[in-house]
Amino acid sequence: MRFAVRWPDGAESSHYSPSLVMHDYLSTGESYGVVDFVARSSEALDAAGERVRAAYGFACTSAMASRDEIARTAAAYGAGEVTVLLMEPPLPAVAS
Repeated sequence: MRFAVRWPDGAESSHYSPSLVMHDYLSTGESYGVVDFVARSSEALDAAGERVRAAYGFACTSAMASRDEIARTAAAYGAGEVTVLLMEPPLPAVAS
């Protein structure tokens, strides 16, 4: 899946996760403090990478690259909010 965010200065970036687990940690339209966003996204990407390892026997390097890119980008901001703009694909609709 892909997720896009807006950083405190208005810059936008897009990131990859091999798992929909991102939806357990982030929500489209929500804003998170920079430190909170880094913690949530790192934990989610680590979990996604472990799911790949469990299924295929190796970690997902793309998930780790996304985690590292987020951490590098966040280091430029002392404070502020990161807004989740998009999470594709969305979670499947729950049948009622």
